[in-house]
Amino acid sequence: MNPRFSNDRHVSSSSTQRKTPQQHPANRRVTTGGWGRLRSPTHEPLEAYGLPSKGETRLNDPKAQEAYYNKIVERYMKFCASHASAPETLADQFAAISLTPPTHQPPPSPSATPSPTTPSPELQTILHAMRKLRESLTATNRLDPFAQRAYVFITRAALLCKSYESYHPALQRLLGPIHAHVPLSDVELHEFVGYEILDLACRQGDYAAAHALRVRAGYADRRVEGVVRALVRDDWVGFWRLWRAVDGYQRGVMEWAVEGLRVHVLKCFARTYFEVEKEYLERVTGEGWEGLVKRGVGWELVKMENGREKIVIRRVKKK
Repeated sequence: MNPRFSNDRHVSSSSTQRKTPQQHPANRRVTTGGWGRLRSPTHEPLEAYGLPSKGETRLNDPKAQEAYYNKIVERYMKFCASHASAPETLADQFAAISLTPPTHQPPPSPSATPSPTTPSPELQTILHAMRKLRESLTATNRLDPFAQRAYVFITRAALLCKSYESYHPALQRLLGPIHAHVPLSDVELHEFVGYEILDLACRQGDYAAAHALRVRAGYADRRVEGVVRALVRDDWVGFWRLWRAVDGYQRGVMEWAVEGLRVHVLKCFARTYFEVEKEYLERVTGEGWEGLVKRGVGWELVKMENGREKIVIRRVKKK
């Protein structure tokens, strides 16, 4: 055999071995954690704009306002639908989002105050987006059917949340310049004038202004008028009766008067009664006994022989 051919085969074999790429072990896993850190963060559509009062101008475009409004409505409806199976949790979320401590509705036989609900981040985002839209509509002085529709939605949603920072300016704008350019229907005008009357009486405590607005607008509604009358007379029995009769929007405004009325009731009991049944006290104050204790009520709870409980307000002094 020719040595030249033998050497060529050896060189060719060595070259082939050098060119063969090394295979990764079968059990070796290539990590992609580094690539995951390069992914862009999830975009929040409602946080795409800033507050117009802080210099944001992109929402001044009418088309941008309408698109943003549609996103807000969509998110709001989804949030409400997510609590459709348990409406009481939705009411708790609306109460928790308010800036003031939420008051509890008077149940038929209250026994304990429910634990406070943590405010929903989703609802906070929606309310903040409503503020951005409202400020942009005010900045552009938009007075058309879209502005009317947007203010109607913002007012109703903010009433449920008891957010007067949102519903009060929206209500003023809706009943003022917008109604002058794009008149509300008779049903809508009656609805929103009623909210304004309740706000004057329940939140601001201005009964004279509430009566003047009722006369000026020719407003007639036995429930709204009954609420104002109950507040003027400090009639807590009539107030709670109407509380159960009104809708959620009106109740959201009435809630501003609950705390003051509750304090008035407790003062009346302290000056009049030596003792009172626990059930009756909870019913007329709209608060469970545990909640009253947390609010600073220092009366004594006593269990009677028949199994019922009573509240000792003060004891007779022995001579």
